[in-house]
Amino acid sequence: MRGQSAVKYFNRSLVLGCSLLALSACGPDDIASPGTNGDVTVNVNNSAPTPTPTPTPSSTLVTAAGACPTITDPQGLKDGGTISGPTGSYRICELPRVIKASSTLRKLPGVLYAMNGRVDVGCDGGFSAPGGGGGYASTTVGCGTITSDTNVTLTIEPGVVVFARTGQSWLAVNRGNKINAVGTATQPIVFTSSDNVAGFATDSTIGQWGGIVLLGRAKITDCDTGSVASNTCERDTEGAVDKALFGGNDDTYNAGSIDYIQVRYSGFVLSANKELQSLTLEGVGSGTSLQHFQSHNSSDDGAEFFGGNFHFKYYISTGADDDSLDVDTGARASLQYVLLIQRPGEGDALMEIDSNGNEADTPRTRLRVDNFTGIQTQVSANNEGADQASTLFRGNADVTLLNGVIYTPMNECIRMNGSGTTPATLTTRSVVMSCNATKYIGTGSYTAAQVQTMFGSGANGNDDSLTSTLTGLFVNGANEDGVATFAGSGVDSFFTETPTPYHIGAAWSGNTAWAAGWTCNSSYADLGGGGSCTSLPTN
Repeated sequence: MRGQSAVKYFNRSLVLGCSLLALSACGPDDIASPGTNGDVTVNVNNSAPTPTPTPTPSSTLVTAAGACPTITDPQGLKDGGTISGPTGSYRICELPRVIKASSTLRKLPGVLYAMNGRVDVGCDGGFSAPGGGGGYASTTVGCGTITSDTNVTLTIEPGVVVFARTGQSWLAVNRGNKINAVGTATQPIVFTSSDNVAGFATDSTIGQWGGIVLLGRAKITDCDTGSVASNTCERDTEGAVDKALFGGNDDTYNAGSIDYIQVRYSGFVLSANKELQSLTLEGVGSGTSLQHFQSHNSSDDGAEFFGGNFHFKYYISTGADDDSLDVDTGARASLQYVLLIQRPGEGDALMEIDSNGNEADTPRTRLRVDNFTGIQTQVSANNEGADQASTLFRGNADVTLLNGVIYTPMNECIRMNGSGTTPATLTTRSVVMSCNATKYIGTGSYTAAQVQTMFGSGANGNDDSLTSTLTGLFVNGANEDGVATFAGSGVDSFFTETPTPYHIGAAWSGNTAWAAGWTCNSSYADLGGGGSCTSLPTN
């Protein structure tokens, strides 16, 4: 979300079907940021770790496959020719506009799968699961009139690379359908842009395509149609020219599985002031499996959650140009092992949690985060003009932060905005912070002193003046490891006090492997990944 106007200019050559965009502001219910569909110049912090170098071209360059493979969907894959870059040449195999039969994208030598515009997984049978509306005319373009969900599953094998041929490309997994995108620690699945394939992407590249959107039937608030009171609340995906609806009454809804996935350079403008982010979860339920996901250089949020009820383990956001984590419209989410790293001098908040001002709606937005580290080494103009602090909690949001590290020495750490009869609440246990001298901001019905009291430094293991000893940018040092931990399993059984020894933060000595191998590295965030984000993996 973005609360201010901003325009960025860029120059680039060899553009693959993109154009210059100037964006303006939008309100808190918009998916927006000053993203671009090209490169943006960023002043990189010279103290950042040295990234893993881009592979040097050699005799092992990839050779394009002679043809595209067959998939189950009778429309098949369209042969889009070839594309070449520093890692070799590849056969371009374009996905259908609507995938109407369960299909598998296989990992094959010299093959890249492409989206040439919006790609829908299956057709949406309507608000209620599973039978649809009985002759309901699907809102999914190209689906016609259907009587129930299509129950399509898109399976993506480990090591597959899917790229966007145009900025308007994005993947919509519609209600009543699933994604099964499960990579491995050594062969992650990568979603990226044409520029990344061709070798034009840099550490400043953002906003070159849409992103991944999972749509479900769990409860949401802030209805576009229907109402919370009548249990008919639905919303439309913001920015979508054609409807992509979500919402329902099934908090156990299963949108599929994602694991070991990178999404790079996402966040293209779909319509005026509205952009997607790397991952958008809309009304997904507890049946959805979410693990090991890296968002890299999204021009909007790293991930945004609209409503729903789910758990998420091992989430990383690097270089988001808006918020690293954004939660709203009645989402009830629990995340463990969360690493949020912003580009120096860019982005807005590490976290923005609210419910867009509809304080009377239920369910209330509820976020629980255990074992997290948030890094904001410099303050950007976006943050100063919008969220103002490294974390912002407002609306009817109830936030619980456990065993965390916030390192933002040049910025205030927490802003809370009070509104409504029961405004946002904050509970912290074993959370340490390194902030500027102000530390807290109170707006609306909250004062800075009230926010300070809610955090409660000196009690419950909390400390708002920790001297940071982080090493390698995000790994605990002696001071972080010396903080007594809080048993998050007592708050949510999803949280575990493992591995042993167990500490606060997202990573410590003996507990960094979860972020290594399957991720990609940049000049401002070396995660111990399998290679540079500016290059394709070649395994």
